[in-house]
Amino acid sequence: MTKADIVEIVFEKVGFSKKDVGGVIEEIFETIKNTLEKGEKVKISGFGNFSIRQKRARRGRNPQTGTEITIDQRRVMTFKASQLLKKAINGAPAA
Repeated sequence: MTKADIVEIVFEKVGFSKKDVGGVIEEIFETIKNTLEKGEKVKISGFGNFSIRQKRARRGRNPQTGTEITIDQRRVMTFKASQLLKKAINGAPAA
């Protein structure tokens, strides 16, 4: 599913113009992105939690040459699905 697909589905359900729906969807994603960039968590009730965690620097290996390299520390985004989402994905009726 793409962002355009989401806009189309919301447009059909809500009835606003596609331009308005696209703007709202874009603003939602931008807000989530900005919040995560600041290192804050994003919790969407009934869906899940997005958070940022720090990975430390570590030694790695180039698989083609076998030489050791250092993989720099970095921040990674994690997502943990809510129980409602897990149940929906696995076919159990939502509470």
